[in-house]
Amino acid sequence: MTDPKPRIAIIPGDPSGIGPELIARLLNEDGVRTAAEILLIGDAHVWQQGAEQAGLPLDLIETGETEIGSQEGLAWLPMQTITPDDVRIAEVTQAGGRCSLRCLDKALDLALANKVDGVLFGPFNKAALTSAGLDAEDEHRYMARYIGFDGYHSEINVLGDLMTTRVTSHIGLRDVAERITTEAVEKAIGLAEDTLKRAGNTRPHIAVAALNPHAGDNGKFGREEIDVLQPAIDAARARQKNVTGPWPSDTVFLKAQRGEVDAVVTMYHDQGQIAIKLMGFDRGVTVAGGLPIPVATPAHGTAFDIAGQRQANVGATLQAFNLLTRMARNHRAARAAA
Repeated sequence: MTDPKPRIAIIPGDPSGIGPELIARLLNEDGVRTAAEILLIGDAHVWQQGAEQAGLPLDLIETGETEIGSQEGLAWLPMQTITPDDVRIAEVTQAGGRCSLRCLDKALDLALANKVDGVLFGPFNKAALTSAGLDAEDEHRYMARYIGFDGYHSEINVLGDLMTTRVTSHIGLRDVAERITTEAVEKAIGLAEDTLKRAGNTRPHIAVAALNPHAGDNGKFGREEIDVLQPAIDAARARQKNVTGPWPSDTVFLKAQRGEVDAVVTMYHDQGQIAIKLMGFDRGVTVAGGLPIPVATPAHGTAFDIAGQRQANVGATLQAFNLLTRMARNHRAARAAA
C-alpha cells in the first residue's frame, strides 16, 4: 500500500500582485494535481482573476471545513476577505494586506487541526501586510506567533538542492556584527540540518560563510571568525554534524554551485540572497524554517510591474510546491508515527 498523498493548502498571496496568476499556472502544470491533494483557500473572484490573467482554466470545486479530506484532488474552501472593487492591480492596499493575512490565518488554523499537511502561499507585499496590521518583523515571525511557536525559526532560501540559512536577517548592517554570537551560529547550523533532513537529506554537508573579508585573514580584518564562528563549527562537529568553514563569502557559493555543499549558513541577509538570486532568480524558494508546519513560497515578490500582464513565471512557484510536497509527506508520516 502506497503512502497517502499529502494535503497542501494554497493561498493566493496579495491579490494585487502576480500570486493569483502564478497559482493558476501552477495548477495547470503537469503532475501537480497528482502529486498532492490540493485545497485552495480564498475568494472566488480572486482565483478567477488569476485564471483570467494566466489565460488558463481553473475549476473551483467547493468544500466545507468539515468536509476537508473527504474528497480527492482539487478542492476550494470559500472565503470572503476582499470585494472585487477593492482589488487594485499593481497597488499596495490595506485591503490586499488584510486578504493575505486572513487567508494565511485560515491555512494555519487548518494545519494546526491536522486537516492539511503544509501551506503554500503566493507572494505577499510587506507594505500591504503592515498597513493591514502586521505587527511583526515579517510574515515568518507573524506565523510563529500565530501558532504559538516560541522555538528557534528563521527564513530559509532554497535553490534546487541548495539551502541557505541566516544568522541575522531583516536588520541594518551596522547591527549585524553584535548579533552574531556562537549560540546564534549554532542555531542557524542546526536549522539548516533539520530542514534538509525534513526534505529527505539524511547527512547534509553544511558550509559556514565568514563575516569578514578573506575570513578575517587570521584576525587582521576582524576576530569574529576566530572568536565566534570557529567555536560554533567545532561544537557542531562535536555533535557529529557535517559542517565546514568558516569559508570566505566570496568563494563559498562557488562550492555550492559545484554541488560540494548542501547548505550555506550566511551571516546577514544579502550575503546569501545576492548569490542565490544570481544563481537562479526564477527558481528560488523561501521556506519557513523551524516551524512545526511546512510552509513555502516563491522567493520573489509580488512583481507589481508585471501584474495582470500574463508575464508571471511559474518556475519558482513550481519549485516551492515540489519542495513543500516532499516536506509535507515527511511531516504527515512523522505525525502518523507519533
